[in-house]
Amino acid sequence: MKRNVLVLTGSLLLFAGAVRAQAKLVEKVTRKGSEIVIPYEKYVLPNGLTVLVHEDHSDPVVHVDVTYHVGSAREEIGKSGFAHFFEHMMFQGSDHVADEQHFKTVQGAGGTLNGSTNRDRTNYYETVPSNQVEKMLWLEADRMGFLLDAVTQKKFEVQRSTVKNERGQNYDNRPYGLASETISKNLYPYGHPYSWMTIGYLEDLNRSDVNDLKNFFLRWYGPNNATVSVGGDVKPAEIIRMVEKYFGSIPRGPEVTPVQVPSVSIDKDRYVTQVDNYARVPRLYLTLPTVRNYHPDATALDCLAEILGQGKNSVLYQTAVKKQLALQASAFQFNSELAGEFRFEIVPVPGKSLADMEKLLRDAFVEFEKRGVTDEDIAKFKGSNESQMINGLQSVSGKVSRLAAYQTFAGNPNKIADELAELRALKKEDVVRVYNQYIKGKGAVVLSVVPKSQEQLVAHEPNFTIDPGGYKTPDYGYAGLKYVKAKDNFDRAKMPAAGPAPVVKAPAFWKKEMANGMKAIGTFNDEAPTVAISLFIPGGHILQAKDLSKAGLASMVAAMMNEDTKNHTAEQVSVELQKLGASINVSSGLNGITINVQALKQNIDPVLALMEERLFRPNFSEEAFSRLKNQRIQGFKQMKSQPAAVADAVFAKVNYGPNHILGVSQVGTEETINNIQLKDVEAYYNNYITSQGARLVVVGDIRQAEVESKMAFLSKLPNKKIDLPKVDPAPAVDKTKVYLVDVPKGAQTEFRVGYATGLKQDATGDFYRATLANYALGGNFNSRLNLNLREDKGWTYGARSGFSGNQISGEFQFSSGIRADATDSALVEVMKDINNYVTNGPSDEELSFMKSAMGQVEALRYETPAQKAGFISRILEYNLPADYTVQQNKILSNIKKDELARVTRQRIQPEKLNILLVGDKARVLDKVKKLGYEVVELDADGKKVGEKKEF
Repeated sequence: MKRNVLVLTGSLLLFAGAVRAQAKLVEKVTRKGSEIVIPYEKYVLPNGLTVLVHEDHSDPVVHVDVTYHVGSAREEIGKSGFAHFFEHMMFQGSDHVADEQHFKTVQGAGGTLNGSTNRDRTNYYETVPSNQVEKMLWLEADRMGFLLDAVTQKKFEVQRSTVKNERGQNYDNRPYGLASETISKNLYPYGHPYSWMTIGYLEDLNRSDVNDLKNFFLRWYGPNNATVSVGGDVKPAEIIRMVEKYFGSIPRGPEVTPVQVPSVSIDKDRYVTQVDNYARVPRLYLTLPTVRNYHPDATALDCLAEILGQGKNSVLYQTAVKKQLALQASAFQFNSELAGEFRFEIVPVPGKSLADMEKLLRDAFVEFEKRGVTDEDIAKFKGSNESQMINGLQSVSGKVSRLAAYQTFAGNPNKIADELAELRALKKEDVVRVYNQYIKGKGAVVLSVVPKSQEQLVAHEPNFTIDPGGYKTPDYGYAGLKYVKAKDNFDRAKMPAAGPAPVVKAPAFWKKEMANGMKAIGTFNDEAPTVAISLFIPGGHILQAKDLSKAGLASMVAAMMNEDTKNHTAEQVSVELQKLGASINVSSGLNGITINVQALKQNIDPVLALMEERLFRPNFSEEAFSRLKNQRIQGFKQMKSQPAAVADAVFAKVNYGPNHILGVSQVGTEETINNIQLKDVEAYYNNYITSQGARLVVVGDIRQAEVESKMAFLSKLPNKKIDLPKVDPAPAVDKTKVYLVDVPKGAQTEFRVGYATGLKQDATGDFYRATLANYALGGNFNSRLNLNLREDKGWTYGARSGFSGNQISGEFQFSSGIRADATDSALVEVMKDINNYVTNGPSDEELSFMKSAMGQVEALRYETPAQKAGFISRILEYNLPADYTVQQNKILSNIKKDELARVTRQRIQPEKLNILLVGDKARVLDKVKKLGYEVVELDADGKKVGEKKEF
């Protein structure tokens, strides 16, 4: 690494008296040799804005990130959730950007965008074709400098409702969703900025007003508290010119100093109980305070967490899960800017209490002290973490995000060098020391989460009460804040035009059909020293089409292939893979089993040897089968407590019927998994592992000749033809009706509206056209359904519709989690939007927007190895021509409204839709009946309520 640092001796004069917004280069980092580094240039503007630019011309893509150093840690008691709330408000328009236009502008440019908030920062980001970068900087600058006059009471109310829906969907309406909230307020002192969650409390959101929110913006959203990071197909000088133009005149905000809080300590265990209405299985959490971000002990604590509770070699897995004393057991280390947490989670097997689980945890500590830390522990931790670091740099967004985080929290964008040095210097003694310093004998928050009426299963009676005494609200400097806008010498209302469209080239690939019937395809890419491999073997869930009694068998086979081999235990394989910085995972799908491999190029030979062993020499033991079967059965019980999971499972039954393979989950049901025996797993493996119809996809730093040589072992696959069962079409829907699954006191109602269309996936036919047609209805943020239900009504966190398909069948589906008290009203709006769209088709504006968005998005499709693999994999799976994307673009360019309207009318029939509502029957049933629909009540298994047989 070459690092140049420019010292600005006159910086005080610069900031105090600058007339021009001229950025100053303060640092430049370049790569030297093959070192792991993210090259960048760092600038600072007179108003305090930090700018980072990373140049990478490998793809015609640019990622823009604006990070503000403000999160929920800048809030105070009684005003929680403001940072996250403001993240929502930043998408609601500014002086020169109309309401809802931010999303529309980015998506219309072929880009993607979002924002996120955590305890310590809020960021906003876009990934776009490289010719659109100036437009993105204009957008971000407008909301930094010209937001508040566009913040109206109506927008405030709608987004407050949206945030409430987000809390309902992600926390209140989800099993264990409030565990972190309970832990935080019992772990940290009253008033500590980490003692509440980023989402905030509903009562705080309810009593806030628009002026509170405006003050929050004025205090924390100044350029001197922000970092603009731009990376990809750019030239630094051009980016700096744009940043100076659009951001340079924005006035500096109030000074921001670091948050100072004392270290957290717990003198003795704090036992806390939470009764969870959604949980079906109790769960124990044990949390201890540790260290903040970039603390010298953070790496050793991460390693300790891996040894204690991550993977098959961990102490908890070996002492609790493998012996079937617990269903799940894990350990994690979390680091934030002000503090850290070390957390254990453990789920009991039936018949065991959380007191039993706490004893298992304490016993695991004793076992760890006997076992110690081995050289192998250190080697696998270093190997896997360095590999993760390399893999995280495969996309421009990954690199830019890392630069932004390093600058925000460490003031050093090149922190990756320090982290690598700390990782490589880690010793066994460090891990033992941090265990003794932060875990052994230390006080913890011990949270028992128990289902209603199972309070007797708690680990211990509660013994801790939160003490608000002595807390004094800090003065964050909100008094006297004034809104001062930038003064420009150009017309900021004029959106910058896009530059010349970049030339987008699909990856070049090689293709070959092997003598044994296997087809192979690959693409060479040496941007990162990695290789990704995917081997697909036909079969999968579809094989049970004629015998649903053992549905889930393929999934069990895949799970068993991830266990022991005849040569090594699963633990031994895991150790070797971690040391090599690689992964091998076997999974099942609708029509096949897939083996996915990720490896560093330098380690490809030993990784492929392990792949060969896992494929050809699995050891199907009764012990592993019994454990996996029990875990899966208990998992089904937990899934029934998750409204969204229930909705997905029941909707499949509604669409296909209970006796159709597509109406049964690919992982099976409690009944079908109970029917499967170990001999069934062995029979599947012996009969359905074949080269006929198999597909091999290889992407990365490896040429075709190497692939053929190194993977010659695949010639040993049995060359036998597998006939997949014919799948019957879905039953026809005679009329639109409502199916209702009761979730008592549910905060939201899960909506699923649609039916099985029978429209199979294609690249250039009606399926592709249907996807285009749906774009305006429910296929993007600015779609009719989402704007109506989320942005106009504030009833949901998000609403979407779409067509899905494969080689067997296809579906149309609308889905959303809707506020419970708006269920009937939302249903009226959903059906109104669908009916109007089917009747009239898209407008001229919607057609133009869809063409612009879909036509430019190709620049983002081929950047990462995973994206390249997806592209060539589709070519192989659907036997597509190499230029199929060119053909799609021609269809897109020439398609007319009447053709989209035709496809819509043909593929969406409002009078023949299945409507599934999963929510509180007491609140929604009578109201929905008043809408005139026939209502059929189902249970969480999809059976009619009151009947033994399925509907």
